[in-house]
Amino acid sequence: MGRQSTEQILEVVLPGVVEPDGLELRHRDRPSPAAGQALVRVEASGVSFAEQQMRRAKYYDQPAFPFVPGYDVVGTVVEAGTGVDPALIGGRFAALTKIGGWASHALVDAADLVPVPEGVDPAEAETVVVNGLTAWQMLHGVAKVAAGQTVLVHGANGGVGSTLVQLARLAGARVVGTASPRHHDAVRALGAAPVDYRDTDLPARVRELAPDGVDAVFDHVGGPGIVDSYRLLAPRGTLVAYGTASTRDQEGSSRLPVLKLFVRLLWWNALPNGRTTTFFNIWAGRRDATKFRARVTRDLGAVFALLAQGSLRAQVAARVPLEQVADAMRLAESGTVSGKVVLVP
Repeated sequence: MGRQSTEQILEVVLPGVVEPDGLELRHRDRPSPAAGQALVRVEASGVSFAEQQMRRAKYYDQPAFPFVPGYDVVGTVVEAGTGVDPALIGGRFAALTKIGGWASHALVDAADLVPVPEGVDPAEAETVVVNGLTAWQMLHGVAKVAAGQTVLVHGANGGVGSTLVQLARLAGARVVGTASPRHHDAVRALGAAPVDYRDTDLPARVRELAPDGVDAVFDHVGGPGIVDSYRLLAPRGTLVAYGTASTRDQEGSSRLPVLKLFVRLLWWNALPNGRTTTFFNIWAGRRDATKFRARVTRDLGAVFALLAQGSLRAQVAARVPLEQVADAMRLAESGTVSGKVVLVP
């Protein structure tokens, strides 16, 4: 049950639009969970593209500054609020949080907790919470990729990309993955054919590998390059856009790039050529909380099962102490890593 405590917790505060060194460390009294909540001792929280956007005030629906970032967590329940099964205490769980994960402890609605299989390392589990869920739902829920098909994954060395490559290969698909040359060996090891994303004629390189086009493209970049992604589709192919990374460092509205992308996708969907496009948002359907949570539990559970049995390999780029969050942010934004940077309180 909830209780008063003078124990201190540590959390990272994003005070405004700052460079990584501007992130603040704050100690405060350990909170007690309200009814329906659990207090989780965080063992791992990732540095996602979302936080990179948030520190620039570029994330589509981020809260007002200041706030504690942290899109997802893996940790152990240490206290349960009223109405929460006390048997959860001591268990390891994952949760999507959107904010609040960059802390030693986080309050989470107990209904959002997804069990982490026994024996799975917390940092490895963390790499497939938002990344694995995004990849699984785009691959199986949206594009419905089948064995024998060919897919193009942009940023195949990244957190979502490296997971997408593996899940697509497990589904029996052939994968072409874009990445900088320094990551080509890593992309190859995952089972994809790598191409240089900076190639002046990237579409031609992809066409050499997939002359008839690809059955699905997964594009987190947006911007002008989205046109090439669409043109590379085979008849009845699917373009799944899930970000506008190309506009991360541009000044101006955080909403405008997304709205422009929506309009473009709607226009393409109106064309009578059999191709389909969609913008994937992991939070879609959240208004129906029961269905949303059931879908998250089912899909993340499927990803965790693959991780536990060794079919899916976690791509941990680095494990960085929470106190060194500025270093973690710089590393995640550097473009030099494969996989995901994980904060370990």
